[in-house]
Amino acid sequence: MTLTRWNPVRDLMRVQNEMERLVDRFFTPDLFDETFTEFGGWLPNTDIKEDKDKFMVQMELPGLTKDDVHITYQNGTLRIEGERKQEEEKEGVNYHRVERRYGKFVRTFNLGTGIQQDKIDATFKDGILTIELPKVEEVKPKEIPVKVSK
Repeated sequence: MTLTRWNPVRDLMRVQNEMERLVDRFFTPDLFDETFTEFGGWLPNTDIKEDKDKFMVQMELPGLTKDDVHITYQNGTLRIEGERKQEEEKEGVNYHRVERRYGKFVRTFNLGTGIQQDKIDATFKDGILTIELPKVEEVKPKEIPVKVSK
């Protein structure tokens, strides 16, 4: 068993960070975006992964094509928007249940400015949009050898 010295400042900082995370999550731009509320939009399910080299965003967009989706990256913010159009009602067809969501969607994610913008890659396969955002290589400190002078 390891004993750890109690540090009240560290515990308060942890609580503050958690509160900031909860507030940021509640006030995401998606919930208050005009296109979301005006058009009764929907929010596609999204996963964001990160490793040492890149961020990877995967979004479920069944029934859409690559032409239905528009992606921008500016000032550290990735913006994905699009629209799923509802099928036209056919005469003689009665709908008993409609659970799929239609309309415009907008998702924004703040990934920071350490992204190589010219190397961002987006692919669309089997209803899954995958965006790879390579990170800028960190500047590694250069070790300077010390020479002995005579």
